[in-house]
Amino acid sequence: MRIALLEDETEQAQHIQSILSERGHHCDSFPTGQNFLSAVLHRSYDLLILDWQIPDMTGIDVLESVRAQLNWAIPVVFLTQRDSETDIVRALDAGADDYLAKPARAAELVARINALARRTNPDSEKEVLRYGPFEINTQHRTIALHGDELTLTDKDFDLTLFLFQNQGRLLTREMLLERVWGLARDINTRTVDTHMSRLRRRLGLNPENGFRIKTIYQRGYRLETMKAQEQDIDSPETDTVTND
Repeated sequence: MRIALLEDETEQAQHIQSILSERGHHCDSFPTGQNFLSAVLHRSYDLLILDWQIPDMTGIDVLESVRAQLNWAIPVVFLTQRDSETDIVRALDAGADDYLAKPARAAELVARINALARRTNPDSEKEVLRYGPFEINTQHRTIALHGDELTLTDKDFDLTLFLFQNQGRLLTREMLLERVWGLARDINTRTVDTHMSRLRRRLGLNPENGFRIKTIYQRGYRLETMKAQEQDIDSPETDTVTND
């Protein structure tokens, strides 16, 4: 998994990164809340680890900002020296999924992270995924709509799978470039916009099929579920690409 770590103590951050990298995870560390929030709002992470006491704000402040701005259920783990019952309850009530006291015990930290991953993405090991009328076969890399297989390129498949696995989540162009194309986030390209325009047509993303790709002005895209009678007033399903 790609993990973002909020930890202002350099040695502690390096220790946690070492634990996670040895288990095959990628972990980026950030020393301040502002650095952390800027990263998670523009990059793609699967799980967040927060310290409570950091220089510019509290871990609770960061958690509340994540839940308010990302508006999706990314798993969040607190890893902190504060271990009173009051602190644990406060963090969990604010939206944390788990809470661990420092110092981090390697085996326990990894086990808890893996458990959260299984719980938040139960379809990750399934061969066939179904989303309304869409059926995605991850082994054969095919997508069918109402039982009819669609003609898609490899990148179309990767992008479609990523969209459906992240329904309701704002995906910036930088996230998509990084996770689907494996490109650097700062590359200025129209590739994402071109593929999104094509997917709207090829996948039949419309009210009748229950999904739409909504363009979020100057931010990116979000795959949303919708009812057949809904009217797409604020984000027309057109192939016009907005210049950001």
